Amino acid sequence: MPEDQDWYSEATATFGDRLAGAREAVGLTQAQLAKRLGVKAKTLRDWEEDLSEPRANRIQMLSGLLNVSLSWLMTGEGEGIDAPDLGSDMPGDVRAALTELRQVQAEMTRLSGRMARLEKRLRKSLENAP
Repeated sequence: MPEDQDWYSEATATFGDRLAGAREAVGLTQAQLAKRLGVKAKTLRDWEEDLSEPRANRIQMLSGLLNVSLSWLMTGEGEGIDAPDLGSDMPGDVRAALTELRQVQAEMTRLSGRMARLEKRLRKSLENAP
């Protein structure tokens, strides 16, 4: 699958990545979008950094303000934005490094989820131990 088709997919990007990308695509700063949503700029920053998540009603507002589908914002599938233009004038080695960095980030996200599931299983086992 070409890189531009999976740039914002659930496997390679987080909700925060898609939120930040869509915000930038419409030309809004974090402060401007936060004001339109009626939240603090720090709250929006936390969403973009995946430190917290908005409630469902805010996600719906975000999709409307950013002109992306609710499904795309949540999963990367559906009507959203195109992958960022890495620039045709960008040296090939830099473009390759950015692509590899994106792949490493996706792998780390996958492994982080796996670690959380294992930790949960371990804690449950310890709670049930005599």
